[in-house]
Amino acid sequence: MGTGGGELLLSFKHPYQNTSVTEAYPPNIKLCQEKLTPLGITVYPILDDDKLINIGDNLFDIVLNHHESYDIKEVKRVLKDNGLFIAQQVGAYNNYDLISYFDENYKIKFPDVTLDKAIKSLEENGFEIIYKNQYFSKNHFLDLGALVYFAKIIKWEFVDFSVERYIDKLEKLNEILKNKGYIESTEDRFMIVAKKK
Repeated sequence: MGTGGGELLLSFKHPYQNTSVTEAYPPNIKLCQEKLTPLGITVYPILDDDKLINIGDNLFDIVLNHHESYDIKEVKRVLKDNGLFIAQQVGAYNNYDLISYFDENYKIKFPDVTLDKAIKSLEENGFEIIYKNQYFSKNHFLDLGALVYFAKIIKWEFVDFSVERYIDKLEKLNEILKNKGYIESTEDRFMIVAKKK
């Protein structure tokens, strides 16, 4: 689910004729059709990330999801009995420490994207949890330019970020950088492997 350009998928080296992908972002749909379809991989363009309406019931042994939203009822519908759902997600608190430094009024955009809530939803929908794990990794920015670039490209987290708007805070961060050697932010990731009962 949410294949992007297919780079991660192709690294799995799964038999192409037994592989199907979904993608919702139009430029990536085109890329998948040009790159993956000729290999024998079925590409399903999805108009709504969560709805797999073009895909039949009980088709897949495994559904992989890497940083993509999903509707667990749809995942269950397309999985065969005893099929596996393997998901790695960006959690609700991703970069919260750095984002809230810039915006004291920041409200978490996706508060329901947590390991506990994902497990509860899976169990309520007839899945058995085989594996679960969460990790809070540290990003170290070694120069202010890298941090500014990071904040400008992740617009859904650093909303309305600009150097002009946050020049005073960036100057303070620059002092921390001089003294400490880096600026730290915390990433929130979790993984679940669940079996359809």
